[in-house]
Amino acid sequence: MQDTGNQIVLGTFISTFVYSLLVLRTINGVEENEFVPHLAVTCGIGLAIASICVLIYFIHHSASSIQVDQVITKVGIELEDAIDRLFPDKIGRGASKLSQEPITDIPTNFERDAYSIKAINSGYIQAIDHHQLMKIATENNLLLRVQNRPGNFVVKGSELVLVFSEERVNKKLTKQINDTFVLGLQRTEQQDVEFSVNQLVEIAVRALSPGINDPFTAIRCIDQLSAALCDLAQREIPSPYRYDNNNKLRIIAEPISFADVTDAAFNQIRQYGKTSVAVTIRLLEAIAVIAPFTYHKADSASLLRHAKMIERGSYEGISEELDREDIKERYLAAVKALKQA
Repeated sequence: MQDTGNQIVLGTFISTFVYSLLVLRTINGVEENEFVPHLAVTCGIGLAIASICVLIYFIHHSASSIQVDQVITKVGIELEDAIDRLFPDKIGRGASKLSQEPITDIPTNFERDAYSIKAINSGYIQAIDHHQLMKIATENNLLLRVQNRPGNFVVKGSELVLVFSEERVNKKLTKQINDTFVLGLQRTEQQDVEFSVNQLVEIAVRALSPGINDPFTAIRCIDQLSAALCDLAQREIPSPYRYDNNNKLRIIAEPISFADVTDAAFNQIRQYGKTSVAVTIRLLEAIAVIAPFTYHKADSASLLRHAKMIERGSYEGISEELDREDIKERYLAAVKALKQA
C-alpha cells in the first residue's frame, strides 16, 4: 500500500466506481422526463478505459515488484535512507576522535541509587522521542540511562530506563517516560538501521537453505550490505551522552555501532554460507571493499575479526583444496586492505 503505483491504481478504480454511481443517479428513463447526461457518460467511459490501462500496468508492476532483484534493491535503498537519516554527519580521512566516557559527569553512586522505570507494555521499540525525554530530564533535574534501543523487544515489567535520583520518581513521571517509547508488534526502519540489514540477511539466508540453494541471490544481498557498510563507516556515530543547554549530562543512550551492524550483516550469512565457495569468497571481497572506507581502528578490527572467522569456517565447510586456496587468496587480500586503511 506504500507503493505509489499501487496507490494510483487503487485511486483510479475507486474514482471510476464512485463517479459511475453518482452519474447513474442522474439518469431518468421515464418517457416524459427522459434524461441522459451524455457528457458525464462519456467521461465515465473514459474512466473505464483508464481503469483498464492501470489494470494492465498493475499486473506488470506486481509481477516485476516481487522479483527478488527488485526486493533486494528496494530494501537496499531503504537501508541507505535509514543511514542518511540516523547518521547525517560524515567524517573525513584521518578522523580519530571517538566518544570518551565522561566519568566525571556520572555520579559515582548512579548504579546503586538509580531507580528502574519498568515498561508498562510489551512490544518492539519502534522509536524513542529523545527530544521529549530530554525535556523531561531537564525539567525534573534527572539523569536518565536508556537501557534499550529501537529494534529491541521489551517485555512488560522489564527495565526500560534508569533514573537518577529515585526521590524524584512518581507515577506521573513513570508514565511520561513510558510515553516517549513507541512500541509496536513489529520492527520498523524509522530509528532502527538493523531492521533493513536483517531483511537483507533474511533473504540471503533463505536463499542459502538446502531447499533453495541459490547463492547468487545471497551474493546480491552481500553486495547491498557492503555498499551500506561503506557508507556507514564514513558516518560519525553520535555520542551516547546527551547534554542540555546548560551543558549538564541528562541522557545516556548507547547508539548502535559499526561493529554491531557488521555483526548483524555478516554473522548469519557466514554461518549458513560456509559450505558455499562463491558466498565465502564474496564475503571476503566485501570486507576488502569496505576496508578503505574505515577511519577508526575499532572498525577495521571488527572487519578483521569477521575475515578470520570466514576463513576459519571455510576449512570446516569446504573440502576441495583448490577452493580453499582461492579463499585464502581473498582472505590475504582483505587483510592487506585492512592494514592499509
